[in-house]
Amino acid sequence: MTSAPSCALLSAASLWLGSCAATAAATAGSTDAPPTPNVILLMTDDQGWGDLGLRGHPRLETPHLDEMARAGVRLDRFYSASPVCSPTRASVLTGRHPERMGIRGANSGHLPPEEHTLAEALRAAGYTTGHFGKWHLGTLTTEVKDSNRGRPGATEHYSPPWEHGFDRCFSTEAKVPTFDPMITPPREHGGVARSLVPGGPYGTAYWTGPGERVTEGLEGDDSTLIMDRALQFMDGAAAEGRPFLAVVWFHAPHLPVVADAERARRFADLPLQERHFLGCLEAVDHNVGRLRQRLRELGIADDTLVWFTSDNGPEGKPDSGLGSTGPFRGRKRSLREGGVRVPGIVEWPAGLAPAVIDVPSGTVDTLPTVLAAAGLPLPDAALDGVDLGPLLRGESADRGEGMGFRHKGAEAWTRGRWKIHRKGKEPFTLHDLEADPGEAHDLAAVNPELVAELKRELAAWSSTLGAPSGPESR
Repeated sequence: MTSAPSCALLSAASLWLGSCAATAAATAGSTDAPPTPNVILLMTDDQGWGDLGLRGHPRLETPHLDEMARAGVRLDRFYSASPVCSPTRASVLTGRHPERMGIRGANSGHLPPEEHTLAEALRAAGYTTGHFGKWHLGTLTTEVKDSNRGRPGATEHYSPPWEHGFDRCFSTEAKVPTFDPMITPPREHGGVARSLVPGGPYGTAYWTGPGERVTEGLEGDDSTLIMDRALQFMDGAAAEGRPFLAVVWFHAPHLPVVADAERARRFADLPLQERHFLGCLEAVDHNVGRLRQRLRELGIADDTLVWFTSDNGPEGKPDSGLGSTGPFRGRKRSLREGGVRVPGIVEWPAGLAPAVIDVPSGTVDTLPTVLAAAGLPLPDAALDGVDLGPLLRGESADRGEGMGFRHKGAEAWTRGRWKIHRKGKEPFTLHDLEADPGEAHDLAAVNPELVAELKRELAAWSSTLGAPSGPESR
């Protein structure tokens, strides 16, 4: 393990004030500059933009996330890098569009060893690092059958979190039921393959390291099991006085959705999948509350940056009850707003004042923003993300550049209030997202100059990605 430059470790003031002179001032006794933060990255799976109490959801109650949004920075135009999960997860850890590393869909490709991850950068700077929950960036074993792609002798996509900078792991390759995660639920809960027998093993294990499969203590709410291990990790880091990175990627509310009986009873008047979907989201919110309370008890809440989001929009048809996109068109697997606009909340009491920001930002921005907050240099790689620090602090009203999206032949580009979109060889449509958040009105015919300008920006960005490579799944 290498030591980071003293300028990076002494204080995050080098980010927020722009120079190492600020660090020197902090060490000389200034109390205005925030210290280097602990970092917690929370992500749900298939939670829609509208699946929060603060969005006016008619049934869902999320008091802890709502309070986090009021206390922190609420990013109302926050985007996942992809409308499916594996690519988005890759973008969080690398700051790069997933096509740059051949991750084009769920269960396709893997995180290559040459990628520079956030965990590796922070660990080299003295952080202890942990991953808890869904990985979905490669297989976790080559010894036994596990999850979607783990097989004896199958090494092609073996790419576990402990080979990408994580010291502590409690990780699955892919999805599991959101209650009693090792047991296959009845088929009506969704996400149960025909090869699985309800009541039998689900077939996706939790792993803590090479050959270290967890076999005990896996009963009950899956989000709670994940948070239990994450809190133990944070307790240990706090006791040692070490900064930490905790990546906590919940499986909820991905199918199969199963909530504990008490939470499901709150929604007994709804169809089965919908009641369990809402119940397991309320369990996520409960565990966010546990996390925020533990940080206060440990005395580190002010100095911890907590970032909450979802990996893509909700599954299913709009009338399925499985997730709300608010006013937006499209859902998971679509580059329309409902497929990629997701919840975004950043809380760092010592470094950020409460704010609501309606400017494009996204999961690709996570790595550069966190590294800047830690006073660390960016990796020597082509990044698609930017440091959101000026935006989060209210020093800038713009991300500074547009954002591009590609998925399964569709492409989109958004800058400011404008967005162009097309599928395949269709003509581009143009939408004013401030006046028309539902993308109902195509303005391309009345504003061809703007379409041409945005197309040039998209083409320039796409040219840096190269031709799509790697297999696509779903």
